[in-house]
Amino acid sequence: MKFAIYKSKTGYFYYKYADTIEGLEGTGFENIITEEQLPVVFDGKGGYFKFDPKDLGFTEVIESDDEIPLPLEKMYFKNDPDFKLGWMSPEGDTYSCGYTGHNKCAKMLARKFFPMSKYPETALDRGGWLKIIDSWDGTERQHGQFVYTDQGRLSKKQADKLFDLGLYDNEEVRQLIKDSEDEW
Repeated sequence: MKFAIYKSKTGYFYYKYADTIEGLEGTGFENIITEEQLPVVFDGKGGYFKFDPKDLGFTEVIESDDEIPLPLEKMYFKNDPDFKLGWMSPEGDTYSCGYTGHNKCAKMLARKFFPMSKYPETALDRGGWLKIIDSWDGTERQHGQFVYTDQGRLSKKQADKLFDLGLYDNEEVRQLIKDSEDEW
C-alpha cells in the first residue's frame, strides 16, 4: 500500500494514496475514479481528493504493508518541547496531539502499552495516564489547558512534568497534587 505523509505541529499523519488503477483495488472507488483523476488520497472517512504534492505539510509518499504506516512517536511527538495537548504517561512522557486528536492518539498508545484493551481511553486512565485537553468553554478570551484523570491521582514524575509545562498552578493540578502527595 502507498501512503501520502503530512506533517502537522503535533506529529505526522497519513492518507492512503493511489496513483494507478491497480492501486484503487479494495478502496470501493475502483469504478468511480478514472486514470485521469489519479493520483488521489483517501481521507479515511469515505471520501477522496486529488493529490497535490504542493499541499501544505506534505512530506513524502511511502509504501508499507502495515495499516498504520508510521510509528507512534512519529505520529504523536513524544516529549515535544512545544507540548500543549495530548497524553502524559505515569513516567511523565508526553505524546502531543491536536485539539480533536485525543481519541486517535489514545488508540495508538493503547495498542502499544495496553494491547489487550477494548477501550483505549479507559485503559490509559486506569494505567495512570493523564489527559491534557483544551479548557476553552466558548466564553473565555483565550484557550487554556486542563489536566484530566478519572483516577484523581498523579505520579510524582507527572507532577514534576506538569511544573515544567507551566501547569502547576492550574486548580485541578493543585488538587491532584494534594490528593496524591501521600503516595509519593
